[in-house]
Amino acid sequence: MIKSSKLLALLFITSVPVWAQAQKTNQMEKRSINPWKWQDERSYVQAVEVKNVESTLYVSGQTAISADGVSSNEDMKSQLILALQNLEKVIGEAGYECKGIARLNIYTTSTAELWPHFGVFQDWIAKNGVKPALTLLEVKSLFETLKVELEATVVK
Repeated sequence: MIKSSKLLALLFITSVPVWAQAQKTNQMEKRSINPWKWQDERSYVQAVEVKNVESTLYVSGQTAISADGVSSNEDMKSQLILALQNLEKVIGEAGYECKGIARLNIYTTSTAELWPHFGVFQDWIAKNGVKPALTLLEVKSLFETLKVELEATVVK
């Protein structure tokens, strides 16, 4: 009985470090792929590789709609700010963090109206430590009076 207890103790002592190391290697890893440097000034990356993901959140397009469900008829800057706030809210409510955004699609009814306010977006990106693969599309229209919509894929 004593021999088997010692054997079990030895097995436990030698197994714990291996188990602990296995736990460390299963942490999520994000890697940016940028064959060029020009995209760095535009606050995005060419590709994002994600390994050991615990879970993935697919966020519907977030726009400048109030908590009461009313679409904004404000200017592009105001709509962009509210869309970013709504995106943050959904991500936070789901238990994720904005820094986990791996992919972000921006839809706008006017890139000409959006460009002067792109700094608002870049400040938000920097504040949240986001480095997403990004697509920006100009579309003919969005729901009701909306001018910008943000769709994200978030990992943790």
